[in-house]
Parts: sequence; C-alpha cells; structure tokens
Amino acid sequence: VLHHIAVDGWSVGVVLRDVGVAYAARVAGRVPVWEVLPVQCADHAVWQRELLGDEDDSESVGGRQIAYWREALAGLPEELPLPADRPRPARASYRGGTVPVDIPAALHAQLLEIAGQNKATMFMVLQAGFGALLGRLGGGRTIPVGVPVAGRTDAALDDVVGLFVNTLVLRVDLTGDPGFGELVTRVRETALEAYAHQDVPFDRLVEALNPERSLSRHPLFQVSMVLQNAPGSTADLPGLAVEDVPIRIDGVKFDLLLGWRETFDAEGAPAGLHGGLEYSADLFDEATAERVGRRLVRLLTAAVADPARPVGALEIMDEAERSLVLGGGSGTVPVVEEATLPELFERQAAATPGNVAVCDRDTRLSYAELNARANQLAYELIAAGAGPESLVAVALPRDAHLSVAVLAVLKTGAGYLPMDTGHPEHRVAFMLRDARPVLGLTTGPPPADAPGITWLSLNDPQTAAAIAARPTANPQDHDRIRPSHPLNAAYTIYTSGTTGTPKGVVVTHTNV
Repeated sequence: VLHHIAVDGWSVGVVLRDVGVAYAARVAGRVPVWEVLPVQCADHAVWQRELLGDEDDSESVGGRQIAYWREALAGLPEELPLPADRPRPARASYRGGTVPVDIPAALHAQLLEIAGQNKATMFMVLQAGFGALLGRLGGGRTIPVGVPVAGRTDAALDDVVGLFVNTLVLRVDLTGDPGFGELVTRVRETALEAYAHQDVPFDRLVEALNPERSLSRHPLFQVSMVLQNAPGSTADLPGLAVEDVPIRIDGVKFDLLLGWRETFDAEGAPAGLHGGLEYSADLFDEATAERVGRRLVRLLTAAVADPARPVGALEIMDEAERSLVLGGGSGTVPVVEEATLPELFERQAAATPGNVAVCDRDTRLSYAELNARANQLAYELIAAGAGPESLVAVALPRDAHLSVAVLAVLKTGAGYLPMDTGHPEHRVAFMLRDARPVLGLTTGPPPADAPGITWLSLNDPQTAAAIAARPTANPQDHDRIRPSHPLNAAYTIYTSGTTGTPKGVVVTHTNV
C-alpha cells in the first residue's frame, strides 16, 4: 500500500522498477545496487520554496502566480450545478462508484485529428468535450475542472519517488456557444497559461483565494478529469508472472472524476481510450453516471463529424431519449383541479387526521396537529400583514417546524421565499432586496441586513405565546380572510446565479 501523501502515479512505476531490481538481485544471491539519485524530495521542496519566494511580494514568482489565479478564476461558481438525483447533503460522505466510459479506436483517431488541427493535446480535446457536456447538462457557461499536473518540471526528478503532483483549476468557457474546434482552441490557451503558473501548491491557492468553505463540496471545483500517461507500472520479477488487477474503489473525492488511459496498437495506431467516470453516491445513482458517460461519447462523436457546429447543438440524446422528449409527453393533458395547496392539504387532514404527516428526529406530527399548528401561525402572519401576492421569507432549519411554517404561509394566501442561511450573506441580502417579502420567519437573528422586513423569531417566548393563543380553525373559513386563488404565487425560488445575477422564479399553486 502506497499512501498518496508519499507517492504519485508516476512514482508507482519507479517503485516497481526498484522492486524488480531488488528481487532479481536477491534471487541471484546478490545485494541490489541502485544508482545514487542527484536529487531527493527534500531538495525539490527547498527549491520550490526558494522559487516561489514571499507570496506577499507582488514581484515574487509566488506573488505573480497568485495574482494570475485571482484573475483567471474570478467569477467562478462556488458550486457547479449538476444534474443530480438528490440534493447535496450538509456533509459529504465520500462514498461512490465508477462506471466505464470507453472510446473506440475510430473515434480515438478522429479526436487526435481534431487535436492536431487545433495544435492541442488529446487531454485538451477531452476536457473541451467534458466541459461542453456539463454545460449542456445545466452547468452554465463557465465550467471549472480540476486537473492534476505531474509537477516534475526537471528531468532529474523522473526517478524520484514522491508526491510532486499539483492541481490546477481550468475553466472551460462556453460563452457565445462556440463550435467544438473553437472550444478546443479556447481550452488550449487557458491550459497553456495555467501550466505557466503551476508552481503554487493548490492548498496555498485555496488559502489565498479563500472561497466559501463547505463540508459538502470541494473548494473551487467539484469535477475533475485526468488522462493517465505515466509509463506502465507492472513489475518485472524473474520467474514470476505479474499483472495488474483492478479493484473496486468505493471512495470518491469529487462529485465527478473522469479518468482516461490512451492506448495504441503495436504499429502505434490509435487503439481507443479506456476509462471510467467516478461519481459521488451522495448526488448520483449509478444509472445517471452511466447516462452521463454515454452522452459524453455521443457528444464527441457528433463534434468530430462537424467541428464547426456550435456545441449547444451537438447531439447528446439517444433515440429512446429523443422519442421520450418529442413523443412521450404528448397525448391527453391531465386535468389540474382548481384548488389551492392549503385546500388540498386540509381535505387530507380531514380524511386522515391521525396519520403521521411529518416527523424529524425530535418531533412527530399527525395531519390534524400539523394543520392546527399551521393555522395558528397563519393567523399570526395575517395579523402582521401577510396575504395574497405578498411573500414571506422562511429562514428556518430543515425540521418538522419548517413544514408548519411553509403551510402556514400558504394558508395566508401569500407565497413563501425559501432562504438558506448557509448561503453567502451577499446572496441572501440580494434575494431579500429583490423579492421584498413583507415578513420573515426565523429561529434566530435576521439572516441579512434587509431594512423594511419584519422578522418573527419562532424561538422568542412572546411570539410563541401569541401564536399559541390563535385559533386552530382553517383561516379561509374565517369571514375576514381573503381566499387565495390557484393562480396566486405559492413560492418564489432563485436560480443559482452561475450565469450572472440570481433570478427569482414565481411558481403558482396550479404549477405545484
């Protein structure tokens, strides 16, 4: 077992070569002898520190490189929106799996031709394809991809065992919907600039750029790609047959990691690329990862057939998917009942009052209890000014009381504005200024500086007592309450803002 803190992929071949030398010597009754290396890992560490210099000095190598990365990575999305099957958990489990993604020899040869035409490497072509696919799947127009680089910038390091690998963040720029050939050129230019500024260790770069930290995701990028080009790592042991045996790895570091190995036949002709897509089980099902892999191969096939065609127009669906999109949704249009969400819920509460409606670790509410508590809170919100076509911000933890609050807001005729207090303060403040809710619900201090909003803290004893004194009857049964309409707003949700300013989308009761 070789720990990654001590070795990188290139080192494996060096270790196995040295094991082979030792084994051959011992079976022959000799003591193994290796050539003395001109440098060691420690020499490289000292050299790197001297090269970078004082990062606070804008004229030092380290200072200039950090300044480059500040500009190159400005405006990156803090989290890349991906077509996940589940919401991202608060803390990543790092569990996952791998699905195969292979490129046949004929497509391999065509991709090499595209690389030559655009003075690019195979890695750049594959990165362009991966970025284009992620953009098509909802990732936006700027796709940050984490890329490992060997870090062995001097031939004297080739025989040294150690961890020299560094990680770069390369952005794939999809603005303007370029053709695939143009996109490869953009990726090449970005990569070459990045390679010229690759000496700052990634952990130092994260400290310098200081992105929002989260236990749920990797900083600066959440998808990675690698093209393995290290020499073969099979040991040569006299008298023994040795072969690589792949094993299943259930641990993953990123949301998605696309890994390839390029192969050639005995004559040096392209023989295909073989690899796999590692996926986080927190976010994706295996079937989803397999679908992403198939779509990538399909996009690359379409790209080499017409490199000038905009990447937004390249085919990524198979016939079954296309048939489902174009024909599967046709036919009888379902009839949507002319009712509001509170009306539908109240019918269910009347039909099954004792059934469990919502529960968390500490609370268990029946339909009747949930309805009664929501009614009491709704009366309090109505008295504070909530009503149809207004919004109430809901900044509460994800427990059973959140269901009470959302239902209460809907019962007033107002729509709710979900607020994640874990989001950056500037985003929360923007949403509050833009949506202009009349009220806010929280369990602590207001989440952001937004003047003009009255906040009710559900943990405040006086507020709790006032709510408990309210009626438990349904508000729309009260003569003084104006009923809401199915076309009134049920909630407003904001886009991620990865393509610019977040935008509020109003969703009606009928839509829900």
